[in-house]
Amino acid sequence: MPVEAIERGGGVPGGLVSAAHPAPAFAVTGMATALAVAVGRGPAGCLLVGLAVLAGQLCVGWSNDVIDVRRDIAAGRRDKPLAAGALTTSTARAAACGAGVACVPLSLASGPTAGAAHLTGVASALAYNAVLKRTRWSWLPYALAFGLLPAFVTLGLPGHPWPPAWLLAAAALLGVGAHLTNVLPDIDADLADGIRGLPHRLGAARSRALAALALLGASLLLALGPPGPPGALGWTGLALAAALTAAAALPRARRADSRLPFLLTIGLSALDLALLLLRGAALR
Repeated sequence: MPVEAIERGGGVPGGLVSAAHPAPAFAVTGMATALAVAVGRGPAGCLLVGLAVLAGQLCVGWSNDVIDVRRDIAAGRRDKPLAAGALTTSTARAAACGAGVACVPLSLASGPTAGAAHLTGVASALAYNAVLKRTRWSWLPYALAFGLLPAFVTLGLPGHPWPPAWLLAAAALLGVGAHLTNVLPDIDADLADGIRGLPHRLGAARSRALAALALLGASLLLALGPPGPPGALGWTGLALAAALTAAAALPRARRADSRLPFLLTIGLSALDLALLLLRGAALR
C-alpha cells in the first residue's frame, strides 16, 4: 500500500500493524488457539497459547522488516512502512524487542517444556530473518517453527504429552510449503540482492513443484494419520486441499509479485486444521 494509505490507517499504529505481517501473524495465532481448544486446554491455557503465539509472531514480523529495511528501500517497496517512511526503524525495533520479551514469560506460563518448544520455534524464525534466509537451509526454520507449534499446545496439558508424529510431520511440511510460496514473488529481487535460499537455488518452477508436494503431503498426513478411515468428510476435504494446493503452488500468478500463493497456503492450513478438528482426532 502507498505511504498515504498507511498514514490514513493510523500513523504509527497503522504502520506497526502493517509491518507485523498481520495476515500470517493472526492466522497462525488463530490456528494455534483453535488447536488448544480442541485438545482440552482450559480458557486460561487457550488465552496463554494465543498471547504467546501472537507475541512471537509480532516479534518475528517486526524484526523481519527492521533487518530488511535497506533492501526494501533500494527495491522501492512502498508497501513496507519502514521503507515508505511511515514508521521509523527505532520504533519497529523497540516493538520487536518488546514483543520478544513478552513472548518469554507467556510461553513459559504453559510449562517449561512447552515454553521451550515455542521459544525454540520463535528463535529459529529470528535466525531465518537474520541469517538463514540467505542459505540453502532457509527451509529449516519454517519446518521447525511450524512443526513445534502443535507440541507447544499439547505439552501444556497435564502429563505434558507430545502430539502424534504424523501431526508434527504435517505441520513441518506446511511450514516448508509456506516458505516456498512466500518467497516465490520475490525470487528475482532476492537474487539481485545476493540472497540464495533454497527456493532461489531451485528456481521458481522447481520451487512451485516442491511446494505442491509439501502441501499435498501435509494434507495427506492430516487426512490419513488420525485413527480410523477419513470418511466422506475427510475425502472431500482432501480433494479441496488438493485444489488449493494446485492454486497456491502450480500456476503462475498474473502478477509476478502476487502474494496469492502464500495467502492460499494460509487458507489450506486453516482447512487442514478444520478437517482435523471435525474428525475429532486423537491429538495427544
